[in-house]
Amino acid sequence: MEPKHRVAARILLVDADDRVLLFRGFDPAAQGVYYWFTPGGGLDDGEDFTAGALRELREETGLVVSEVGEPVHSDVTRFSFNGVTYRQEQMFYLVRVAQWTVDSAGFDDYERDTIDEARWFSLSDLGGLDEAYYPQDLIEVLKKAGVAEC
Repeated sequence: MEPKHRVAARILLVDADDRVLLFRGFDPAAQGVYYWFTPGGGLDDGEDFTAGALRELREETGLVVSEVGEPVHSDVTRFSFNGVTYRQEQMFYLVRVAQWTVDSAGFDDYERDTIDEARWFSLSDLGGLDEAYYPQDLIEVLKKAGVAEC
């Protein structure tokens, strides 16, 4: 079966200590297997990457910014979620904040059911993490975007 095509905008939200925000979630079809991922998600019909990044950032973290700049990374990934296989084209945007407390009030029901934690990670933290995180080359992506080792 051909994977379902999806286009997404993702956010590398980085604080003043060069820590990146990740959410921990799980696939309802594979409960008990947790993984970490950046804020962001699929674009709405007619929405461009920038508008999608701004919307996803607001919905998933409560942070409202006026711009996200140019993408710092792009890739294509394949993954399965809830029994559906996707081929996702995604753009990543770097957004820096001094500090931020996540407000997940904008989560939809599905996100509330499958995301159980938000945490800030240094590059060192990511290197020692036992659970999977995405993108798998996140450390290299962050370094390329100018995030320093703490």
